[in-house]
Amino acid sequence: MHAKILIIGACGQIGTELTKQLRKQYGTDAVIASDVRKGSAEFVNSGPFEVVNALDFNQIETIVEQYNIEEVYLMAALLSATAEKNPAFAWDLNMNSLFHVLNLAKAGKIKKIFWPSSIAVFGPTTPKENTPQYTIMEPSTVYGISKQSGERWCEYYHNIFGVDIRSIRYPGLISWSTPPGGGTTDYAVDIYHKALNDGKYECFLSEETKLPMMYMDDAIRATISIMEAPAENIKIRSSYNLAGISFTPDEIAAEIKKHIPEFTISYEPDFRQKIADSWPSSIDDAEAREDWDWKHNFDLESMTKDMLEHLRELGN
Repeated sequence: MHAKILIIGACGQIGTELTKQLRKQYGTDAVIASDVRKGSAEFVNSGPFEVVNALDFNQIETIVEQYNIEEVYLMAALLSATAEKNPAFAWDLNMNSLFHVLNLAKAGKIKKIFWPSSIAVFGPTTPKENTPQYTIMEPSTVYGISKQSGERWCEYYHNIFGVDIRSIRYPGLISWSTPPGGGTTDYAVDIYHKALNDGKYECFLSEETKLPMMYMDDAIRATISIMEAPAENIKIRSSYNLAGISFTPDEIAAEIKKHIPEFTISYEPDFRQKIADSWPSSIDDAEAREDWDWKHNFDLESMTKDMLEHLRELGN
């Protein structure tokens, strides 16, 4: 029997996939999914599900005690582009949900926490190519500011209170099973849907905007791997750099054209271009590879093939 797991924000882009994989590995009843509202009936009925507001400490504590939760994956957050439209709420959600879980762990009610950070912690003054683990961090978005602050608090709670918290800085994530969630890198999800449905796509980033990306299968594997690693192997308690593939809209369009020759792309950069320009174009994740044996499986070619196959099966 694996320790009982609570996923907060289980109906989101990552949470949905993470819930499925954790239940597959550890058993349906070992994983309690939760979100502020119910998702699809199929998802909600596939195992234990609770409506939980990530901002309500008492609700989280009640669920933790009710199910004897030992591990929490805190996936609730307002993403980059969405957060810019509502900065105060983004700060509230992204920070206070983390404090609630950290304080439950500090009180001894949770044994282990996963909390995702992001490449948004970097900023325009960060080295853009092969961005190192330790570098200048001057984020220019509400999302990035909250994630950088969160990293510092994670490290603090580990160093001062012994909280076992683990984190990775996700690059842009690409998934066939959930729709785009309001992030700046979500063009790389939407482009596949539009390619199949419309044969064309208008991109909100410029054609040469190179960003670090990762296929969702790799991201889920990384998330579970870092949580399964022995505590002594996790030497970084702020957040680990994580890398997969880096590409531009022009490059992903060229790869799609190999499968859909008539596909066309046009460019109409909007406010998200400024966000993308502040982020790295590639990431150095040597520490993750050394400390807990991380390696990615998917490149642009294999990801595109897999994405289109799955979307066609779904009837796109």
